[in-house]
Amino acid sequence: MVVRDTDIMHPKPQTRREFLAQTGASAAVLVAGGLCSGANAFPAGPTMLEARPGTAQLLETANTKTAIWGYGGGVPGPVLRIKRGGELWVRLQNRLSQPTTIHWHGIRIDNAMDGVAGLTQAPVPPGETFDYRFTAPDAGTFWYHPHNRTWEQMARGLYGVLIVEETNAPDVDQDIVMVVDDWRLGENGAIHEASFGSIGERAHAGRLGNILTINGNPAGQFNVRAGERVRLRLINTCNARILKLRFEELKPQVLALDGQPVAPYSLENAIATLGPAQRMDLLIDMTGHPGALQAITEVSQSRLVAARFHYNARDALPARTGTVRLAGNGLAEPDMTSARKVDLVMSGGAMGQANKIAHRGKTYSIRELVREHGLVWAFNGVAGMPKKPLFKARRGETIAVRMVNETRWPHAMHFHGHHFREAHRHAPWLDTILMEADETRTVYLVADNPGKWMLHCHMLEHQAGGMATWFEVEA
Repeated sequence: MVVRDTDIMHPKPQTRREFLAQTGASAAVLVAGGLCSGANAFPAGPTMLEARPGTAQLLETANTKTAIWGYGGGVPGPVLRIKRGGELWVRLQNRLSQPTTIHWHGIRIDNAMDGVAGLTQAPVPPGETFDYRFTAPDAGTFWYHPHNRTWEQMARGLYGVLIVEETNAPDVDQDIVMVVDDWRLGENGAIHEASFGSIGERAHAGRLGNILTINGNPAGQFNVRAGERVRLRLINTCNARILKLRFEELKPQVLALDGQPVAPYSLENAIATLGPAQRMDLLIDMTGHPGALQAITEVSQSRLVAARFHYNARDALPARTGTVRLAGNGLAEPDMTSARKVDLVMSGGAMGQANKIAHRGKTYSIRELVREHGLVWAFNGVAGMPKKPLFKARRGETIAVRMVNETRWPHAMHFHGHHFREAHRHAPWLDTILMEADETRTVYLVADNPGKWMLHCHMLEHQAGGMATWFEVEA
Protein backbone atom coordinates (compact mmCIF):
# COMPACT_ATOMS: atom_id res chain seq x y z
CA MET A 1 0.00 0.00 0.00
CA VAL A 2 1.29 3.45 -0.87
CA VAL A 3 1.59 5.71 2.15
CA ARG A 4 0.20 9.11 1.22
CA ASP A 5 1.41 12.48 2.47
CA THR A 6 -1.53 12.65 4.85
CA ASP A 7 -0.56 9.29 6.33
CA ILE A 8 2.95 10.54 7.05
CA MET A 9 1.68 13.79 8.54
CA HIS A 10 -1.06 12.19 10.65
CA PRO A 11 -0.42 8.44 11.07
CA LYS A 12 -3.06 6.32 12.75
CA PRO A 13 -2.19 4.86 16.19
CA GLN A 14 -0.45 1.49 15.82
CA THR A 15 -1.16 -1.68 17.73
CA ARG A 16 1.83 -3.67 18.97
CA ARG A 17 1.17 -6.25 16.27
CA GLU A 18 1.13 -3.56 13.57
CA PHE A 19 4.31 -2.04 15.01
CA LEU A 20 6.11 -5.39 14.88
CA ALA A 21 4.86 -6.04 11.36
CA GLN A 22 6.00 -2.63 10.15
CA THR A 23 9.47 -2.79 11.68
CA GLY A 24 10.24 -6.45 11.15
CA ALA A 25 11.90 -6.20 7.74
CA SER A 26 15.67 -6.42 7.68
CA ALA A 27 17.62 -3.34 6.68
CA ALA A 28 19.30 -3.40 3.31
CA VAL A 29 22.80 -4.80 3.33
CA LEU A 30 25.28 -2.22 2.07
CA VAL A 31 28.19 -3.76 0.19
CA ALA A 32 31.58 -2.29 1.02
CA GLY A 33 33.90 -1.68 -1.91
CA GLY A 34 37.38 -3.09 -1.23
CA LEU A 35 39.32 -0.12 -2.54
CA CYS A 36 42.42 0.01 -0.40
CA SER A 37 43.49 -1.30 2.96
CA GLY A 38 45.87 1.35 4.26
CA ALA A 39 46.38 5.08 4.34
CA ASN A 40 49.14 4.90 1.74
CA ALA A 41 47.68 2.07 -0.35
CA PHE A 42 46.66 2.74 -3.92
CA PRO A 43 44.22 0.68 -5.99
CA ALA A 44 45.61 -1.42 -8.82
CA GLY A 45 42.63 -0.57 -11.00
CA PRO A 46 39.33 1.30 -10.91
CA THR A 47 36.26 0.20 -9.00
CA MET A 48 33.36 0.11 -11.44
CA LEU A 49 30.20 2.06 -10.63
CA GLU A 50 27.47 1.45 -13.18
CA ALA A 51 24.61 3.95 -13.15
CA ARG A 52 21.67 1.99 -14.53
CA PRO A 53 17.99 1.17 -14.07
CA GLY A 54 17.05 -1.35 -11.40
CA THR A 55 14.31 -2.20 -8.93
CA ALA A 56 13.88 -1.77 -5.18
CA GLN A 57 11.47 -2.99 -2.51
CA LEU A 58 10.30 0.46 -1.38
CA LEU A 59 6.86 -0.67 -0.21
CA GLU A 60 5.91 -3.17 2.45
CA THR A 61 3.87 -5.14 -0.07
CA ALA A 62 6.11 -8.10 -0.88
CA ASN A 63 5.05 -8.46 -4.52
CA THR A 64 5.53 -4.76 -5.40
CA LYS A 65 8.84 -3.65 -6.84
CA THR A 66 9.57 -0.08 -7.86
CA ALA A 67 11.66 0.79 -10.90
CA ILE A 68 14.56 3.00 -9.82
CA TRP A 69 17.91 4.26 -11.03
CA GLY A 70 20.87 3.19 -8.96
CA TYR A 71 24.60 2.62 -8.88
CA GLY A 72 24.81 -1.09 -9.61
CA GLY A 73 21.06 -1.02 -10.09
CA GLY A 74 20.39 -0.84 -6.34
CA VAL A 75 19.60 1.85 -3.78
CA PRO A 76 21.62 3.01 -2.01
CA GLY A 77 24.63 2.27 -4.19
CA PRO A 78 27.65 0.44 -2.75
CA VAL A 79 29.27 1.79 0.40
CA LEU A 80 32.80 2.72 -0.62
CA ARG A 81 35.37 2.62 2.18
CA ILE A 82 38.93 3.89 2.09
CA LYS A 83 41.46 5.00 4.69
CA ARG A 84 42.21 8.66 5.23
CA GLY A 85 44.97 9.61 2.80
CA GLY A 86 44.12 6.71 0.51
CA GLU A 87 43.24 7.08 -3.15
CA LEU A 88 39.79 6.47 -4.55
CA TRP A 89 39.61 5.42 -8.19
CA VAL A 90 36.12 4.92 -9.56
CA ARG A 91 35.08 4.42 -13.18
CA LEU A 92 31.54 5.63 -13.83
CA GLN A 93 29.71 3.67 -16.52
CA ASN A 94 26.59 5.48 -17.67
CA ARG A 95 23.84 3.01 -18.58
CA LEU A 96 21.08 5.59 -18.15
CA SER A 97 19.04 7.38 -20.81
CA GLN A 98 20.43 10.76 -19.66
CA PRO A 99 23.91 12.22 -19.24
CA THR A 100 25.13 12.07 -15.65
CA THR A 101 28.13 12.70 -13.37
CA ILE A 102 29.23 11.83 -9.83
CA HIS A 103 29.72 14.54 -7.22
CA TRP A 104 31.65 13.46 -4.11
CA HIS A 105 29.75 15.41 -1.51
CA GLY A 106 31.82 16.98 1.27
CA ILE A 107 35.22 15.74 0.08
CA ARG A 108 37.87 18.44 -0.35
CA ILE A 109 39.23 17.06 -3.60
CA ASP A 110 40.78 18.30 -6.84
CA ASN A 111 38.36 20.56 -8.67
CA ALA A 112 38.43 18.43 -11.84
CA MET A 113 37.00 15.50 -9.83
CA ASP A 114 34.08 17.42 -8.26
CA GLY A 115 31.57 16.18 -10.83
CA VAL A 116 29.56 19.34 -11.54
CA ALA A 117 28.24 19.21 -15.11
CA GLY A 118 29.03 22.40 -16.99
CA LEU A 119 31.47 23.74 -14.38
CA THR A 120 34.12 21.11 -13.61
CA GLN A 121 33.42 18.59 -16.37
CA ALA A 122 31.15 17.81 -19.28
CA PRO A 123 28.30 15.44 -18.38
CA VAL A 124 28.99 11.80 -19.22
CA PRO A 125 26.75 10.74 -22.15
CA PRO A 126 24.77 7.49 -22.12
CA GLY A 127 27.07 4.57 -22.91
CA GLU A 128 30.25 6.47 -21.97
CA THR A 129 32.60 6.31 -18.98
CA PHE A 130 34.51 8.74 -16.78
CA ASP A 131 37.27 8.06 -14.25
CA TYR A 132 37.22 9.78 -10.87
CA ARG A 133 40.55 9.51 -9.08
CA PHE A 134 41.51 11.48 -5.99
CA THR A 135 43.03 11.30 -2.51
CA ALA A 136 40.66 11.63 0.45
CA PRO A 137 42.21 14.14 2.89
CA ASP A 138 39.59 13.91 5.64
CA ALA A 139 38.24 10.99 7.65
CA GLY A 140 34.46 11.01 8.02
CA THR A 141 31.05 10.22 6.58
CA PHE A 142 30.51 11.44 3.03
CA TRP A 143 28.37 10.41 0.08
CA TYR A 144 28.13 10.56 -3.70
CA HIS A 145 25.37 11.50 -6.12
CA PRO A 146 24.89 12.92 -9.62
CA HIS A 147 25.23 16.62 -10.42
CA ASN A 148 23.30 16.72 -13.67
CA ARG A 149 19.49 16.88 -13.47
CA THR A 150 20.14 16.16 -9.81
CA TRP A 151 16.54 16.84 -8.82
CA GLU A 152 15.37 13.95 -11.03
CA GLN A 153 18.28 11.50 -10.87
CA MET A 154 18.48 11.56 -7.07
CA ALA A 155 14.70 11.25 -6.75
CA ARG A 156 15.02 8.06 -8.82
CA GLY A 157 17.55 6.63 -6.32
CA LEU A 158 20.98 7.53 -7.68
CA TYR A 159 23.23 7.98 -4.64
CA GLY A 160 25.64 6.05 -2.40
CA VAL A 161 27.86 6.35 0.67
CA LEU A 162 31.59 7.08 0.92
CA ILE A 163 33.26 6.42 4.26
CA VAL A 164 36.81 7.60 4.86
CA GLU A 165 38.11 5.68 7.86
CA GLU A 166 40.24 7.18 10.60
CA THR A 167 43.84 6.07 10.94
CA ASN A 168 42.95 5.02 14.48
CA ALA A 169 39.33 3.89 14.48
CA PRO A 170 37.23 4.59 17.60
CA ASP A 171 36.51 1.71 19.96
CA VAL A 172 32.95 0.67 19.05
CA ASP A 173 31.22 -2.67 18.65
CA GLN A 174 29.35 -1.78 15.45
CA ASP A 175 29.70 0.86 12.72
CA ILE A 176 26.23 1.26 11.17
CA VAL A 177 25.23 3.34 8.14
CA MET A 178 21.66 4.69 8.08
CA VAL A 179 20.64 6.35 4.80
CA VAL A 180 17.27 8.09 5.07
CA ASP A 181 15.27 9.04 1.97
CA ASP A 182 11.71 9.89 1.04
CA TRP A 183 10.08 8.91 -2.23
CA ARG A 184 7.06 10.14 -4.12
CA LEU A 185 5.22 7.11 -5.45
CA GLY A 186 1.93 6.82 -7.29
CA GLU A 187 -0.94 4.47 -6.54
CA ASN A 188 0.73 1.76 -8.61
CA GLY A 189 3.91 1.89 -6.52
CA ALA A 190 5.93 3.55 -9.32
CA ILE A 191 7.89 6.77 -8.94
CA HIS A 192 5.61 9.71 -9.71
CA GLU A 193 7.33 11.00 -12.83
CA ALA A 194 4.67 13.52 -13.87
CA SER A 195 5.67 15.78 -10.97
CA PHE A 196 9.34 16.02 -11.99
CA GLY A 197 10.17 19.66 -12.67
CA SER A 198 6.92 20.91 -11.16
CA ILE A 199 6.95 24.67 -10.69
CA GLY A 200 4.89 24.17 -7.55
CA GLU A 201 7.66 22.05 -6.01
CA ARG A 202 10.31 24.51 -7.12
CA ALA A 203 8.49 27.51 -5.66
CA HIS A 204 7.58 25.91 -2.33
CA ALA A 205 9.38 23.40 -0.08
CA GLY A 206 10.72 21.18 -2.88
CA ARG A 207 9.89 17.56 -3.67
CA LEU A 208 8.53 15.87 -0.54
CA GLY A 209 7.96 12.14 -0.76
CA ASN A 210 5.02 10.14 0.54
CA ILE A 211 7.01 7.21 1.94
CA LEU A 212 10.20 7.05 3.98
CA THR A 213 12.92 4.43 3.54
CA ILE A 214 15.95 3.39 5.57
CA ASN A 215 18.79 1.99 3.44
CA GLY A 216 16.32 1.49 0.60
CA ASN A 217 13.71 -0.39 2.65
CA PRO A 218 10.34 0.75 4.05
CA ALA A 219 11.48 -0.05 7.60
CA GLY A 220 14.97 -0.55 8.97
CA GLN A 221 16.02 -3.03 11.61
CA PHE A 222 19.42 -2.91 13.27
CA ASN A 223 20.35 -5.91 15.38
CA VAL A 224 22.27 -5.05 18.55
CA ARG A 225 23.20 -6.49 21.93
CA ALA A 226 22.57 -4.93 25.31
CA GLY A 227 25.69 -3.08 26.41
CA GLU A 228 27.04 -2.53 22.89
CA ARG A 229 28.53 0.77 21.82
CA VAL A 230 27.44 1.75 18.30
CA ARG A 231 28.64 4.36 15.84
CA LEU A 232 25.64 5.35 13.73
CA ARG A 233 26.27 7.33 10.54
CA LEU A 234 23.11 9.24 9.56
CA ILE A 235 22.78 10.60 6.01
CA ASN A 236 19.84 12.63 4.68
CA THR A 237 19.52 11.89 0.95
CA CYS A 238 16.03 13.41 0.59
CA ASN A 239 15.52 15.91 -2.20
CA ALA A 240 14.05 18.47 0.19
CA ARG A 241 12.78 17.03 3.48
CA ILE A 242 14.29 18.29 6.74
CA LEU A 243 14.47 15.19 8.93
CA LYS A 244 13.92 15.10 12.68
CA LEU A 245 14.87 11.67 13.99
CA ARG A 246 14.08 10.87 17.62
CA PHE A 247 15.91 8.05 19.40
CA GLU A 248 13.36 6.64 21.80
CA GLU A 249 14.78 5.60 25.20
CA LEU A 250 18.36 6.30 24.11
CA LYS A 251 20.86 9.10 24.73
CA PRO A 252 23.04 9.53 21.62
CA GLN A 253 26.21 11.63 21.63
CA VAL A 254 27.12 13.62 18.51
CA LEU A 255 30.63 12.76 17.27
CA ALA A 256 30.75 14.51 13.87
CA LEU A 257 28.75 16.76 11.56
CA ASP A 258 29.16 16.69 7.78
CA GLY A 259 32.14 14.37 8.24
CA GLN A 260 34.06 16.69 10.58
CA PRO A 261 34.57 15.76 14.26
CA VAL A 262 33.03 17.84 17.05
CA ALA A 263 33.48 17.90 20.81
CA PRO A 264 30.90 15.24 21.82
CA TYR A 265 27.55 16.55 23.05
CA SER A 266 24.10 15.11 23.73
CA LEU A 267 21.22 15.57 21.31
CA GLU A 268 18.55 17.87 22.69
CA ASN A 269 15.47 15.73 23.39
CA ALA A 270 17.34 12.88 21.64
CA ILE A 271 16.33 14.40 18.26
CA ALA A 272 18.76 14.58 15.32
CA THR A 273 17.81 17.35 12.87
CA LEU A 274 19.28 16.96 9.38
CA GLY A 275 18.68 19.14 6.37
CA PRO A 276 19.04 17.61 2.89
CA ALA A 277 22.64 16.41 2.28
CA GLN A 278 23.70 16.77 5.93
CA ARG A 279 25.33 13.96 7.89
CA MET A 280 25.65 13.24 11.59
CA ASP A 281 27.79 10.60 13.32
CA LEU A 282 26.39 9.44 16.65
CA LEU A 283 27.78 7.35 19.49
CA ILE A 284 25.02 5.28 21.11
CA ASP A 285 25.32 3.03 24.13
CA MET A 286 22.65 0.36 23.78
CA THR A 287 21.01 0.52 27.20
CA GLY A 288 17.97 -1.65 26.48
CA HIS A 289 17.51 -5.10 27.94
CA PRO A 290 17.92 -8.35 25.94
CA GLY A 291 14.94 -8.86 23.64
CA ALA A 292 13.91 -5.18 23.69
CA LEU A 293 12.78 -3.05 20.76
CA GLN A 294 13.74 0.63 20.61
CA ALA A 295 12.34 2.83 17.88
CA ILE A 296 13.83 5.64 15.82
CA THR A 297 10.91 7.89 14.92
CA GLU A 298 10.66 10.66 12.34
CA VAL A 299 8.88 13.57 14.04
CA SER A 300 9.20 16.54 11.66
CA GLN A 301 5.44 16.53 11.08
CA SER A 302 4.12 13.85 13.43
CA ARG A 303 5.42 10.58 14.86
CA LEU A 304 6.31 7.94 12.26
CA VAL A 305 8.34 4.84 13.14
CA ALA A 306 11.27 4.89 10.71
CA ALA A 307 13.52 2.16 12.12
CA ARG A 308 14.23 0.24 15.27
CA PHE A 309 16.98 -1.42 17.23
CA HIS A 310 16.28 -5.10 17.96
CA TYR A 311 18.19 -6.46 20.95
CA ASN A 312 19.45 -10.03 20.93
CA ALA A 313 17.22 -11.95 23.34
CA ARG A 314 20.05 -13.79 25.12
CA ASP A 315 23.34 -12.02 24.61
CA ALA A 316 24.56 -8.94 26.50
CA LEU A 317 27.85 -7.12 27.01
CA PRO A 318 29.12 -5.19 30.03
CA ALA A 319 28.09 -1.54 29.85
CA ARG A 320 30.77 0.84 28.52
CA THR A 321 32.10 3.82 30.45
CA GLY A 322 33.65 7.04 29.24
CA THR A 323 33.12 8.56 25.82
CA VAL A 324 34.71 8.66 22.38
CA ARG A 325 36.21 11.71 20.68
CA LEU A 326 37.30 11.65 17.05
CA ALA A 327 40.59 13.24 16.00
CA GLY A 328 40.26 16.41 13.94
CA ASN A 329 41.15 16.57 10.26
CA GLY A 330 43.43 19.59 10.59
CA LEU A 331 41.39 22.10 8.59
CA ALA A 332 42.94 25.56 8.33
CA GLU A 333 41.38 28.00 10.78
CA PRO A 334 39.77 31.09 9.22
CA ASP A 335 41.21 34.50 10.01
CA MET A 336 37.95 36.09 11.10
CA THR A 337 39.49 39.46 11.96
CA SER A 338 40.64 40.23 8.42
CA ALA A 339 38.12 38.19 6.41
CA ARG A 340 36.82 39.68 3.17
CA LYS A 341 33.04 40.07 3.38
CA VAL A 342 30.69 38.83 0.66
CA ASP A 343 26.89 39.02 0.72
CA LEU A 344 24.57 36.32 -0.57
CA VAL A 345 20.94 37.41 -0.47
CA MET A 346 18.26 34.81 -1.21
CA SER A 347 14.97 35.97 -2.75
CA GLY A 348 11.98 34.66 -4.68
CA GLY A 349 9.81 31.61 -4.20
CA ALA A 350 6.14 31.41 -3.27
CA MET A 351 5.00 34.34 -1.14
CA GLY A 352 8.34 36.02 -1.78
CA GLN A 353 8.95 39.72 -2.27
CA ALA A 354 11.18 39.62 -5.37
CA ASN A 355 9.90 41.81 -8.18
CA LYS A 356 12.73 41.97 -10.72
CA ILE A 357 15.23 39.15 -11.24
CA ALA A 358 18.06 38.96 -13.77
CA HIS A 359 18.81 35.90 -15.87
CA ARG A 360 21.42 35.70 -18.64
CA GLY A 361 21.70 39.47 -18.88
CA LYS A 362 17.98 40.21 -19.06
CA THR A 363 15.65 41.41 -16.30
CA TYR A 364 12.31 39.70 -15.72
CA SER A 365 9.33 39.98 -13.46
CA ILE A 366 8.90 36.83 -11.39
CA ARG A 367 5.93 35.78 -13.52
CA GLU A 368 7.92 36.23 -16.74
CA LEU A 369 10.84 34.31 -15.30
CA VAL A 370 8.61 31.39 -14.33
CA ARG A 371 6.81 31.36 -17.66
CA GLU A 372 9.88 31.65 -19.89
CA HIS A 373 12.56 29.76 -17.93
CA GLY A 374 10.90 27.83 -15.10
CA LEU A 375 12.98 29.76 -12.55
CA VAL A 376 11.64 31.25 -9.35
CA TRP A 377 14.61 31.86 -6.99
CA ALA A 378 17.59 34.24 -7.04
CA PHE A 379 20.90 34.92 -5.33
CA ASN A 380 21.72 38.65 -5.21
CA GLY A 381 18.93 39.25 -7.73
CA VAL A 382 20.26 36.72 -10.28
CA ALA A 383 18.53 33.42 -11.10
CA GLY A 384 20.60 30.42 -12.12
CA MET A 385 24.34 30.05 -12.63
CA PRO A 386 25.78 33.48 -13.49
CA LYS A 387 28.70 34.15 -15.82
CA LYS A 388 30.64 35.92 -13.08
CA PRO A 389 31.50 34.17 -9.80
CA LEU A 390 30.07 35.30 -6.48
CA PHE A 391 33.67 36.02 -5.50
CA LYS A 392 37.27 35.30 -6.52
CA ALA A 393 39.66 34.52 -3.71
CA ARG A 394 43.40 34.32 -3.34
CA ARG A 395 44.56 30.91 -2.22
CA GLY A 396 44.53 30.86 1.58
CA GLU A 397 42.32 33.94 1.90
CA THR A 398 39.48 33.89 4.44
CA ILE A 399 36.08 34.80 3.03
CA ALA A 400 33.11 35.72 5.22
CA VAL A 401 29.88 34.93 3.39
CA ARG A 402 26.92 36.73 4.94
CA MET A 403 23.84 34.79 3.87
CA VAL A 404 20.47 36.52 4.13
CA ASN A 405 17.34 34.44 3.60
CA GLU A 406 14.64 36.88 2.54
CA THR A 407 12.32 34.06 1.48
CA ARG A 408 9.51 32.25 3.32
CA TRP A 409 11.24 28.88 3.04
CA PRO A 410 14.28 27.13 4.54
CA HIS A 411 17.33 26.45 2.37
CA ALA A 412 20.18 23.95 2.85
CA MET A 413 23.18 25.86 1.52
CA HIS A 414 26.05 23.67 0.30
CA PHE A 415 29.59 24.86 -0.51
CA HIS A 416 31.63 22.58 -2.78
CA GLY A 417 35.28 21.77 -2.12
CA HIS A 418 35.43 23.48 1.28
CA HIS A 419 34.18 23.39 4.84
CA PHE A 420 33.20 26.51 6.77
CA ARG A 421 32.26 27.55 10.27
CA GLU A 422 30.43 30.37 12.00
CA ALA A 423 32.10 32.76 14.43
CA HIS A 424 30.42 31.65 17.65
CA ARG A 425 32.30 29.52 20.17
CA HIS A 426 32.54 25.80 19.40
CA ALA A 427 30.99 26.30 15.94
CA PRO A 428 31.32 23.06 13.97
CA TRP A 429 32.87 22.66 10.54
CA LEU A 430 30.11 22.10 7.96
CA ASP A 431 29.74 21.78 4.20
CA THR A 432 25.95 22.30 4.28
CA ILE A 433 24.07 24.71 6.55
CA LEU A 434 20.33 24.93 7.09
CA MET A 435 19.03 28.49 6.72
CA GLU A 436 15.58 29.12 8.16
CA ALA A 437 13.14 31.63 6.67
CA ASP A 438 14.06 35.27 7.38
CA GLU A 439 17.38 34.20 8.92
CA THR A 440 20.81 35.80 8.49
CA ARG A 441 24.02 33.86 9.18
CA THR A 442 27.68 34.53 8.40
CA VAL A 443 30.06 31.66 7.64
CA TYR A 444 33.84 31.78 7.28
CA LEU A 445 35.84 29.61 4.89
CA VAL A 446 39.51 29.43 4.05
CA ALA A 447 39.74 29.45 0.25
CA ASP A 448 42.54 26.88 0.09
CA ASN A 449 41.31 24.57 -2.67
CA PRO A 450 41.97 25.99 -6.17
CA GLY A 451 39.31 25.88 -8.85
CA LYS A 452 35.75 26.85 -9.71
CA TRP A 453 33.36 25.64 -7.02
CA MET A 454 29.59 25.55 -6.90
CA LEU A 455 27.49 27.02 -4.08
CA HIS A 456 23.79 26.15 -4.10
CA CYS A 457 20.70 25.18 -2.17
CA HIS A 458 20.50 21.40 -1.62
CA MET A 459 16.74 21.49 -1.66
CA LEU A 460 17.25 20.23 -5.18
CA GLU A 461 14.13 21.80 -6.72
CA HIS A 462 15.31 25.16 -5.34
CA GLN A 463 18.66 24.65 -7.07
CA ALA A 464 16.87 23.78 -10.33
CA GLY A 465 14.64 26.81 -9.79
CA GLY A 466 17.54 29.28 -9.70
CA MET A 467 19.43 28.94 -6.38
CA ALA A 468 22.87 28.26 -7.82
CA THR A 469 26.10 30.24 -8.10
CA TRP A 470 29.86 29.64 -7.97
CA PHE A 471 33.10 31.00 -6.59
CA GLU A 472 36.70 30.74 -7.74
CA VAL A 473 39.91 30.11 -5.81
CA GLU A 474 43.13 31.06 -7.54
CA ALA A 475 45.81 28.40 -7.97
